[in-house]
This record gives sequence, C-alpha cells and structure tokens, in this order.
Amino acid sequence: MANTMEGRQYEQQLIDEFLKNLEELPNVRAKLEVEQPLPADAKIDLKVVGKDVTLLVEAKRAGYPRDVQQAIWQLRRAKEALPSHEEIVLVMIAEYLSPGAKAQLRAEQIGYFESGGSMYLPAPSAYCYVEKPSAKPFERAVRSLYSGRRAQVIHTLLVHHERWFGVHELAEVSMVSPATVSEVFSELERQDWVSLQGKGPRKKRQLSRPTALLDAWAKEVKERPAPTMDRYYVPGVKADGLMQRVGEQFGKSSIEYAVSHEFAAQRYAPFLSSISQIRLRMIKSSESQAVISEIGARSVVEGSNLGIIETDAGELLFRNEIDTIWLASPVQVYLDLMDGEGRSLEMADHLRKERIGF
Repeated sequence: MANTMEGRQYEQQLIDEFLKNLEELPNVRAKLEVEQPLPADAKIDLKVVGKDVTLLVEAKRAGYPRDVQQAIWQLRRAKEALPSHEEIVLVMIAEYLSPGAKAQLRAEQIGYFESGGSMYLPAPSAYCYVEKPSAKPFERAVRSLYSGRRAQVIHTLLVHHERWFGVHELAEVSMVSPATVSEVFSELERQDWVSLQGKGPRKKRQLSRPTALLDAWAKEVKERPAPTMDRYYVPGVKADGLMQRVGEQFGKSSIEYAVSHEFAAQRYAPFLSSISQIRLRMIKSSESQAVISEIGARSVVEGSNLGIIETDAGELLFRNEIDTIWLASPVQVYLDLMDGEGRSLEMADHLRKERIGF
C-alpha cells in the first residue's frame, strides 16, 4: 500500500478489522507484532487451540488478479526473513478482492481477508474459509459492468472473443461511445481478462478469458431480479405453430424482436422433445400491441404460452434470423436461461457446450 500518511492509516484500519475478525473465531487468540522493521505490512501471532501460527500480511485497498502476483511475491520474500521452523501463513487483506483474485490466492495456498468478513486461512492447524458479500461500492462497480451500455461491450467481446479490438472499432460494433469502451477495458484489465497488443492509438485488446467473463455475467444474472415479462395466452395452437404466427405477423411490421429462452435454445442446440412456451424480447412501439392482438393473444396471470420482455436495441445485438424467425444471440439466450430453474439450467449448460463453446 502507498507509503503515505493516508495510506498507512487505511492500512491500519484493514489490519484492525482483520484482527477483530480473527478474534471472533472460536479458540483463537491473535496478537499484532509491533517489532520494527516488519518483513511485511503486518505480522500477527495466532494461537489456535494451543498451536502457534504466524501470519504475514500484505494490505491493499483492492485486489485484482494482476495485483495478486505482486502481493504473493512480496509475501514470499518476507517469509524468507523468518525462521523456517515456524508455521507461517501468507495473507493478503483488502477492502475488496475480485472473484478471480480470490481464486488465484486459494490456488497458491495464500490466505486472504476482505472487508465485510470473507476470510481464507489455509494453515493445517488454522484452516478457515468464510465467504460473505463484498464491500458495496466495489460490488456496485462490478455489477454495473453487466448492465446498460457496458453490457453491450461485454456482449460484443464474448461473441467476437477471438478478435482484436481498438477502442473506436469496438465502440462502433457495440453501438456505444468510445468512453464506455474505455471504462469496460479498464475493468477487464484489472481482472486480467484481456490481452494487450501495441501502444498508444494503435493499442488493441483481445478477450483472453471468455469463460471467466461469461461465468461472472451469469453469476450476476442469477443474483439480480428477473426482468419484467408480460404474459399472454394464445388459444388453440402449439409452440411451433405459435412461433410461426408470431414470425409472420411481426415480419409484416417494423417491430424489432428476438426469441430467447427455451425455444431459441432448442433451435440452436436441440435438447428437449417439446417446448410449451415462447418467450421473446421486443422493442415496444405504437404498433406492437396491435400486432399482439392480431395473433390472438390475451393477457393472463397464469397459464401463459407467450411471454414478452420489453427490451432495447442493445439487447438485440447479434440476433440471428433462422427460418424467418429472429433468435437472440446464443450468449443472450444462455443468460436468459440462467434466470430459470430445472430443465432451463440444463438447457443453458447444453447450449453453452454445443453452441457457445467456452
């Protein structure tokens, strides 16, 4: 952490919070060493059920994968200054640690503590693993990555994950401003999810970890409320016939739509023997309600076979026309399926394996 007065005060606050959480563990006593100079930001003597453990601590305000490597190197160098017979656990503490940073630390058997209470201590005599929500300001910043215009950038990168993009090129394909692209790139670089090529105006980036990015977006989708859906029932018609009717009527109008969820997944990667409901995303317009009436749909609370989610143009990016019917992109269909349960989650896994590929 920065060697300034403000930095030292913030560092001490993190250490104090870490100590408090350690002392709340059963059969644990923790004492902060005050000897100078310290080999790390803090050295804590831990007694766990009568056994002694030494914690070497590196403190940072926030930790992302690219920060973790530096912290690990600093901690391992500090460990070399201590007697080899001691049981030593290396620990990184921060107000916020990204999921990727936590995973990397666990893989390296490095402990961590995050403000809010998440903790991982991998000592044989002091193993502890607690997972709690991250600090809200950082959590909100991460969540904003998967909504609005930023989500369009993420969507584009996932669809074209093998392509190298400059800021202006990606802005054009994503239908957003260069400033939005720059914000997204900055966050993805912190997460170590993009590769860089070139410098200055010629700098380009490629999504290097599409699996991790899609996993993170899917996790966010599952944790937030499902989008509002208007439910309709069209009598006397099965799903295939209903979809044909929808395609014909919408095709005669200027309504922009994309079928998603189970029906679209079935078209991309067949999985179920039959589908009973059509769900689609649609940009509402003055003529949309009239067209809905023309297909014989009536509004219902239960027993619907047609669901319509109001959307914007950004969520229709990369839709595909198959047999005169517009389907949402496989990535969008996968994310929509993550809102469901049971067979829809199985379909999501099948679609990802067969059509998305990562």
